Amino acid sequence: MKKIAKQFAAVAVTIATSASAFAAGPDMTGLTSAVDFGTVTTAVLGIAGMLAVVYVAVKGAAIGLSMLRGR
Repeated sequence: MKKIAKQFAAVAVTIATSASAFAAGPDMTGLTSAVDFGTVTTAVLGIAGMLAVVYVAVKGAAIGLSMLRGR
């Protein structure tokens, strides 16, 4: 039983030590400040909007056809 407790304590200390070492994280401001994410965000939202319109049209057509079939 003591062996398991010692192993558990060793694992807990290792996790706590490694978590505190990486708490701050790397500094990526040099890479991210040179990139403008505004245009990328606009493009992704535009594509998502077009897909939403297509899905709504398909669902509406399916509902309309099911009404015509009488189901």
